[in-house]
Parts: sequence; structure tokens; C-alpha cells
Amino acid sequence: MDYTFLYDLAKASITLLIVIDPFGTIPVIIGVTQEMDEKERMRTFNLAFYVSVALLAVFAILGQTILLFFGISLHSFMIAGGILVLLVSLDIIFSNEGLLKLTNKSDLGAVPLAFPLLVGPGAITTTIVAIQSSGLVVALASIAIVMGVTYVTLRGSFRIYAILGRTGSLVVAKVVGVFIAAIGIQFILSGIQYYYPPAGTTP
Repeated sequence: MDYTFLYDLAKASITLLIVIDPFGTIPVIIGVTQEMDEKERMRTFNLAFYVSVALLAVFAILGQTILLFFGISLHSFMIAGGILVLLVSLDIIFSNEGLLKLTNKSDLGAVPLAFPLLVGPGAITTTIVAIQSSGLVVALASIAIVMGVTYVTLRGSFRIYAILGRTGSLVVAKVVGVFIAAIGIQFILSGIQYYYPPAGTTP
């Protein structure tokens, strides 16, 4: 058994799950879909799922090509992405509404549920970093696992909300925001360490 593969898969999946944070987005999901009937809501959730998977898969497959095209190194991208992830986490921690500004309720499944609520800069950065560090198979497998969990969460969001309540859901979002901040800082430190390695080491 290849324990390295399992370790990389677990690490990539947990990181992506924390960044996407489907549980922490439940209050927003409830807010934008509560006036829909069951059929409409399921259609919206399905669209959000398909668009999210497509976005992550595209960046997993073409992420390296995109970086090469713009002449961006992985470590520079990690620093920039880490800053974005950190800003997203600070917004989650200190704001009740987050980055999501709801002004149009048409095509909610694609925008804003899929992007930027589920697949934002943090998830995209995490996916590209995963494929660069662990390979395409691990990245795609982690996407499949995390989006499976996300889909189940979307479909069961009203049941979960009934258990957690608004306060419980917000607490989960704030706690996860701290973990997202830590991931962003780790991205930044890893990128900086490549250009400025500790004494006695080489990049």
C-alpha cells in the first residue's frame, strides 16, 4: 500500500475542505434559497455542484500551464495566493456577511454559490498548489472527495441549519476562518522560504 499517496490525498482533501468550508456557508445558502420550492432549490444546488467541480478541475488540469504562460513560479503564486486566502479568512472572522454581496438571485447556483462562495481564490490556490506538490491524481481525487462532501452538505443544509441554528453555524464559520488564516500564512511562509532559505540550506 502506498502510504505516501494516502497521506498526500488526506492532506490535500482536508486542506481543500477547510478552505471551501461548506458547513460555514450554510447560513448564506439558507438565506438565498429559503424562498425557493424544493425542486428549485435542488436545481440550484446541482448547478452549484457542477460549476464548482468544473472550476476546480480546470484549474487542476490547466493550473501549471496558466502559471507557465504568465511566467509565474509556484512559489510566487503561493505567496500571492496565501495573501488572498488570508484576506478571505479575515473577512470571514470579522464580518457577518463575508465577501458575498447578494444583489441578484438569478442563476444563484453558478454565481454566487459556486463562485465565489464555494470556489473562490482560496480554493483555486489550494488546488493549484496541490497539483504542483502532489500531482494531478491526488488533486483530482481530493476534488472528488471534497465536492462529494460539499454536495451532501448542500442537499442537507436545511437539516444541518435546524440542528446548529444561526449562532452555531456562524461559530463554525469563525473557527474555520482561523484555520483558513493559518493555511494562508503557511502558503506565504513556504513561498518566502524558497527565495530566502534558512542559513545552511539551499532553495
